[in-house]
Amino acid sequence: MRRNFRFQSGLWLGLMTALTLAGAALATSDEGSKRSYLPAVIFGPPPAMDCNVPGGSFSSLGISGPPLTVNPETDPNVNLGARGYKLTSAPLKLVVLGPVHDGNAPQLPGMFGDRRTPVFTNAYDADPGSRWDVTLLGMGTAPGEVIYTPDSGYDIGGGYEYLVMYAAETRVTLHIGREDEFFGYVLHIEDVCVDPDLVALYRQLHAAGRGSLPALRGHQAFGRATGGEVKAAVRDWGSFLDPRSRNDWWQGR
Repeated sequence: MRRNFRFQSGLWLGLMTALTLAGAALATSDEGSKRSYLPAVIFGPPPAMDCNVPGGSFSSLGISGPPLTVNPETDPNVNLGARGYKLTSAPLKLVVLGPVHDGNAPQLPGMFGDRRTPVFTNAYDADPGSRWDVTLLGMGTAPGEVIYTPDSGYDIGGGYEYLVMYAAETRVTLHIGREDEFFGYVLHIEDVCVDPDLVALYRQLHAAGRGSLPALRGHQAFGRATGGEVKAAVRDWGSFLDPRSRNDWWQGR
């Protein structure tokens, strides 16, 4: 039976507040620096959070080509938690970096039930070698808010748009493609209390050799926001791109 989402006490919120204030103090300690090189702080879901999503049901698709041979739990290319990321002082707004290049590209408003343009809460750098100032974007959420896959114009088979290359309690890595590889678009979504049925299915298929992986449709619910921010990164053929780009991931906004 699925329980209603709730918090048992204020202990979790108190801990989050203390850590946020400590991070803010560190971030402002070097005013002459463009970027604040902070370690990534990785949180799990609050102890009382029910991560199940309404109507949660998850299926799989067979992959094309060979499966990954790295350990996703420790590989920084697959697992953004293993890679880490750093706070930056870049503007928290949509930016125009060029014309629309792909009308089928994943659209980040689809991560939210109302398909809104959320308040941008923080900007991060997950790839110091990137040409972009921002490669991971924090977006405002209500704790427990249902989080969805972004809409896209792609179909990888059977009406599905994403393969789940990695799933853990607070993050997913999604690929628009049937390959268990970084061909085309890959999305990292952080600070999501992922539905335990999806995590269990991913781990079952991973243990079986990754010949199949979980598959998700566009705007399909897969978890709940762990707090006041969810983070998203978009990659194309392995390269991290700027998730604030209006004509790529926020078309028509």
